[in-house]
Amino acid sequence: MKICILGGMGQLGYELKKIYQDHEVFNYRKNELDITDQDKLYNILKELQPNVVVNAAAITDIDLCEEKRKAAFNVNTKAAKNIAEITNEIGSELVHISTDYVFDGNKLTAYDEYDIPNPINVYGLSKYKGEEEVKKSTNQYYIVRVSWLYSHRGYNFINSMLNLSSNHTIVKVVNDQRGSPTYSFDVAYGIKEMIRNKKHGIYHLANKGSCTWYELALEVCKLKNIKAKILPINSNEIETKARRPKNTSLNNNSNITMRPWNEALKSYLSK
Repeated sequence: MKICILGGMGQLGYELKKIYQDHEVFNYRKNELDITDQDKLYNILKELQPNVVVNAAAITDIDLCEEKRKAAFNVNTKAAKNIAEITNEIGSELVHISTDYVFDGNKLTAYDEYDIPNPINVYGLSKYKGEEEVKKSTNQYYIVRVSWLYSHRGYNFINSMLNLSSNHTIVKVVNDQRGSPTYSFDVAYGIKEMIRNKKHGIYHLANKGSCTWYELALEVCKLKNIKAKILPINSNEIETKARRPKNTSLNNNSNITMRPWNEALKSYLSK
């Protein structure tokens, strides 16, 4: 199989490349292919004729999206539309990576794939609009929503905690935002299974269960035997440009098995 990964050196793209190492994989980082360059994108995909295109490229900095709204919509919405139109024309399947932040966070339980999105910040809105453009532009799509993604590559909460926390340090962590911490390694395997099953649609690929950022920080310190003091705080004690949803935990209602978040975290921290 021939696979093209856009955003190929990000947390998820990197894991996908490893998982598909027995296949023909073309992965493009931002400095190699700007997905907002429609003509270049078309020419490359037209020439490659991949079986599957994975769009893992996005502006994911939530506060930056508030400052650079136009750029957020150019990358997260307009480029998603262009990619979907091109894959539809050349007959490729499209895996489009989206986010739990398409939801407003007001639901008291985990969100299902059929729940209606209602984003409360520019990042979430631009990603939701991207989903809608994908659905309008091609029938051969897998929209994959992920939550609180982490890996050994790049910036994420787990790595930040490991860098900040040491014995006798004090770290304040938000305790009123809930989500499903998810190991990108597990998402990559879930995507592989999803493509093999060939059932197009919307998927929540998140590790089972949920916790707050504070609870996640405590678990990291416990597993790594770090004696830092973790203090819970409320969101309103931190000044941010973008509003954060209170609950974006995700249910996975597909036949793709995702292990519990604490098991995945333990596996991640053991490597």
